[in-house]
Amino acid sequence: LLPMLDEIVKMLGLDLETIDAIAAAGGPGSFTGLRIGAATAKGLGLALKKPLIHVPTVDALAYNMWGASGLICPILDARRSQVYGGGYVLQNGYPIEAFKGGAYTVEDFLEKTYECDRRLLLGDGTDAYGEKIAEARREKGKFTEFAPEAIRYQDAVTVGRLGAKLLQEGKGLSYQELLPDYMRQAE
Repeated sequence: LLPMLDEIVKMLGLDLETIDAIAAAGGPGSFTGLRIGAATAKGLGLALKKPLIHVPTVDALAYNMWGASGLICPILDARRSQVYGGGYVLQNGYPIEAFKGGAYTVEDFLEKTYECDRRLLLGDGTDAYGEKIAEARREKGKFTEFAPEAIRYQDAVTVGRLGAKLLQEGKGLSYQELLPDYMRQAE
């Protein structure tokens, strides 16, 4: 990760001292990926004396869906027939929680969404469970739409965009305060 960052800095002619903050996907996600991201962000934050921004993964996915209506449901494959997910509606382009994000069985996640007639699914959980969820909702007369593949998955740009917004709201953290959100115990 650090050699890649160094290459990007060289390609752009960027002085790291000029950045305002460091946004990091804070989870949920893979344990190893979250640890590597948090450790890198903490090291850079400490060295550069810059604030860190914890960007929840499912919030960033929802934030990517500007212009969407209805219930936006980012889901990540948590394995073992579970998803990390949440429900959001957009207000002024900003994701507002409609129901709490967390680790859910696929069935429990479905229960959270039956009240809504229209639902948009995105995230890598759609690859594993999307059709199962859509079929169960169809049986109840509910519509499920999938986000276009080009914007269905988490990306660093969206984490950065939402991080900038959170920084404006004063949500910067010190390197000691940034902690990944694992949502469940490691195996």
